[in-house]
Amino acid sequence: MDVSQYLEIFIDETKEHLQTLSDQLMILEQEPENMDTINEIFRAAHSLKGMAGTMGYKRMQRLTHDMENVFQEIRSGNMKVQPELVDVLFRGLDALEGYLANILESADEGTEENEDIINTLNEIVEKGTGKVSQTPEVTAQETSKQEETAAPAGGALYESITISDYEINTFEKAKEQNLNILGITVYLEESCLLKAARAFLVFKALEELGEVMKAVPDVQDIEDEKFDMNFSLVYFTKESPEKIKAAIENVSEVKEAIVGEFKLPESGADKSEEKTSQEEEKKKEKPAKQASATAVKNEPKKEAAKKSEKKNVKPAVGRTVRVDIEKLDVLMNLVSELIIAKNGLVSISSNAQNTRSDNSFNEQIEYLESVTTNLHESVMKVRMVPIESVVNRFPRMIRDLSKKLDKKMELHMSGEDTELDRTVIDEIGDPLQHLLRNSADHGLESNEERLALGKSEVGNIWLNAYQDGNNVNIEVRDDGAGINIEKVKNKALEKGTITPEQAEVMTDKEVIDLLFQPSFSTAEKITDISGRGVGLDVVKTKIEGLGGNIECRSVEGEGSSFIIHLPLTLAIIQALMVELGDEKYAIPLGSIQTIEDVAISDIKYVQTKEVINLRGTVIPLIRLDQILDVESTLEDSESLTVVIVKKGDKQAGLVVDNLIGQQEVVIKSIGSYINCSKIISGATILGDGEIALILEVNTLV
Repeated sequence: MDVSQYLEIFIDETKEHLQTLSDQLMILEQEPENMDTINEIFRAAHSLKGMAGTMGYKRMQRLTHDMENVFQEIRSGNMKVQPELVDVLFRGLDALEGYLANILESADEGTEENEDIINTLNEIVEKGTGKVSQTPEVTAQETSKQEETAAPAGGALYESITISDYEINTFEKAKEQNLNILGITVYLEESCLLKAARAFLVFKALEELGEVMKAVPDVQDIEDEKFDMNFSLVYFTKESPEKIKAAIENVSEVKEAIVGEFKLPESGADKSEEKTSQEEEKKKEKPAKQASATAVKNEPKKEAAKKSEKKNVKPAVGRTVRVDIEKLDVLMNLVSELIIAKNGLVSISSNAQNTRSDNSFNEQIEYLESVTTNLHESVMKVRMVPIESVVNRFPRMIRDLSKKLDKKMELHMSGEDTELDRTVIDEIGDPLQHLLRNSADHGLESNEERLALGKSEVGNIWLNAYQDGNNVNIEVRDDGAGINIEKVKNKALEKGTITPEQAEVMTDKEVIDLLFQPSFSTAEKITDISGRGVGLDVVKTKIEGLGGNIECRSVEGEGSSFIIHLPLTLAIIQALMVELGDEKYAIPLGSIQTIEDVAISDIKYVQTKEVINLRGTVIPLIRLDQILDVESTLEDSESLTVVIVKKGDKQAGLVVDNLIGQQEVVIKSIGSYINCSKIISGATILGDGEIALILEVNTLV
């Protein structure tokens, strides 16, 4: 049986259990007597151990067994939680995440045994309780000794296996090679849910020590779970029955394995003669099938080649979204309504002579529009994922940084239930991680500096997410030293990024924006954690690639704040369709403030740039026809149509030729076909089949 079909489920559930372990260990560090937390960690470790065992990941199973064992002793009151134990458990968690990373890469857990972590855990148990922790292998061997005489009611069922004449020849060859011919009956626990998976693990363990000659029921039936809670085997091996028994009982949820010498029944040959030729042929086919499913011990080179080949194959693991069943019910209902609307249109087209066909057609179009709008909203809800899945790993990161930097700090999070499109969720983790590391490393002062400034010794970092109209804002804020404007300005002058004349007239905000320039940094020493400004250009590029933007606010001595603005979804947007010459463009509605009709005489100039004074606010004008190299049709016009757009605190007026109207558009990627990709975020196909480009307002403002 191939357990790779369960790999995707294993990966998803392992991620959940590892996150639970991380969250609960953070609580345990602060509340070592919290029994609810201790029980939760025990359950997560126990579940991980069982899942790893099912998939055949023995190293992962062994480590989680030892972690589970520690918490069993704590639950029993035999030992207490000590600070050094929490540190070792976090190291164990990192090791488990390493195993998972290997599995994601190659479907194999790797070769790292993590003996130092296991030994440390066992030493802590021995010190706290006076007894040594047992690995699964040791436990299995002792259990087999204790239960050797307590056979299940079925006994050694392998004794009733019949052998054909054809199969007897195989026995003769085994004897010539001095192999032990063993009969095995394996009993599974009554509570076992994945019988076929457990049977597969038994076969896998046996393949390493010998060869399965026959199985009852046959291999195909075992793979299809067409058997009770036991199965029997005839097995050839050079190993002792005791070693084979221990190997089988090391598999989780195996109740017992009965192993003994298999003796050929005297009447075996006579019985085989009574069988029909058709049955005989089937018997001949079975060993061939079984032989192909087992490893042949005398072909080590071929087997090694297979294993190395398997490790290089990256498992196909799809990105998944867990969906509430009620959301799927709504989708199903809308699809059924869509079919009704389609049938209505088909009916109208087949009755074209009907005088009421025009009215009926319009009614059906309106109905279809209503259904598709609702369908769009429902699909968007299905795609939405709480941002919690990204931010829940950050408390652990801040805890580690606090120890590494020797700074006392706390992370305060809110709005974890705010939802974002799955495609955004997948990409936003790295930028947020960089901003948090920046705050921890260069935003917060040292403990001594904070006390000298009259601040609390413990630095604070806030991570807040909240919805704002059609956008989601994520704010990373700290109460540290803030950004030294003069230091940034001097660094920019030193690097030649700005001229002395520019430096004199630059606002604080314009100076702060220099931090987002490529390779710009004020850090005197580069650390492996972060550097204020290092990588912020990458953060900005990443966020703008998601259709969002980032701004920074800072008050020297009080702290800094980075605010990320992201669209709720990337697939379908509401847009204003405009014309430039003979071409049509879409401007995302979420970026538009107002639409103004501006007289040519109202246009003024500031430093040779066109601006307008709109209700007391000076707004620069952007001639889209010049940027996009389109021939405008407004040369002799006395007024301009201006679309006022906003990005953070900035505003700009986009000059267009004509307005077409609001429309719901589906964003299509344009790849690398257009060079000015920063100005164009995508394209859409209009109802008449014409292509319209979607403008990226964030790069224009």
